[in-house]
Amino acid sequence: MFKSLIIKLSVFFLVVIWGCSNQRSTQQIDLHDWSSIDSLSRNTTVHFMMWQGSPAVNKYINSFLIPEVKKRFGIDLKISGGQGPEIVQLLMGEKQAGVTSGQLDIVWINGETFFQLRQIDGLWGPFAEQLPNSQYIDFDDPYIGIDFQQPINGMEAPWGNTQFALIYDSIKLPSPPKTLDELSRFVKSQPGTFTISNDFSGMSMLKSMLAEFGGSPGSLNGSFDEQKYQTLSTQLWDWINAHKQYFWKKGETFPREHTKMDQMFAAGELLISYGFNEGGIEDKVLQGLFPSSTRGYAWKNGTVHNSNYLGITYNSPNRAGALQVINFMLSPEAQLVKMDVKGMNSNTVLEIHRLPEEWRQKFEQATKRQYGPTIHSLEPYSIQEPAPEYMLRLFEDFRKYVIEK
Repeated sequence: MFKSLIIKLSVFFLVVIWGCSNQRSTQQIDLHDWSSIDSLSRNTTVHFMMWQGSPAVNKYINSFLIPEVKKRFGIDLKISGGQGPEIVQLLMGEKQAGVTSGQLDIVWINGETFFQLRQIDGLWGPFAEQLPNSQYIDFDDPYIGIDFQQPINGMEAPWGNTQFALIYDSIKLPSPPKTLDELSRFVKSQPGTFTISNDFSGMSMLKSMLAEFGGSPGSLNGSFDEQKYQTLSTQLWDWINAHKQYFWKKGETFPREHTKMDQMFAAGELLISYGFNEGGIEDKVLQGLFPSSTRGYAWKNGTVHNSNYLGITYNSPNRAGALQVINFMLSPEAQLVKMDVKGMNSNTVLEIHRLPEEWRQKFEQATKRQYGPTIHSLEPYSIQEPAPEYMLRLFEDFRKYVIEK
């Protein structure tokens, strides 16, 4: 609570200072005139707020993206660390202070953050389908055009596509659990080797469990249903509380981030971890953090398959620069580098068959993963992200009915 208060006060003072010193009007942009956008963006500064918890992501941004947009467009891309809550708090504070030209231009978001920003009109657009490189994207793909059951309607541009996967050591655990019944037997036979992180990844694990209680991969599809949530979540909390004595630390505490789980998995303390980007296995094996026998799999009833997105803030002082940077981030060149298995190892949002022949061949000949599963192998077990209210309620109720119980 004290930390939350400090964050809110810091955001308030930053907004007041910025609001007093920077009240310029934002640019007027004609999305049909890219030559004008190109001209306006040259030799400007773009501010990008993003999650910085991955060394591979940070390396891609610092070693490739920043130098490339500087070389090509003269753009100084400035990165600041922050994810959902920080982005929402900052933009909400700027709204309340009447700041018309804000601190940010681009934000890396999806799901509940997209939902919250739409509630406060925190994003500018629609713009995504007007980008030159959007010709290579299939916006009718439900895992791209739909974000947590919300049509993106051009208000955010897809940047990466991923599926949640569970992680195990195929030598230590030849047959990992794939259902709640199997997980029940597993935690009782291997006490202390499983847990749930109190973060985005942990809540995604809970969604798979919740969907299984619902009886099918699509049981959480559609708008948020309070009665359905109450029925299924009651079963979920009952199941967890009946089993948490067999969890890590006997369920008396839960890791705040799945990165902690990865460390415990690497040390052999946990036998199962999980995460997006198909578990992030390739990078961690290549780093020597995970053993080469590490593999990934999907829950039998399904795991979440989603995209992450780039948005432009409602009061971006440099919309032209933001459009230029995002368009480059969606270019075949930038997406191919981002897909490098020895780098960020991120699935492209581009439709390969739509690319020019030269680029199509480069994507088809790209080095494949050696350890982690491909998104194509997991796709038969894909479930759509449920409505954002499910995530928000799971965070709140996991704390209330499990952690504090």
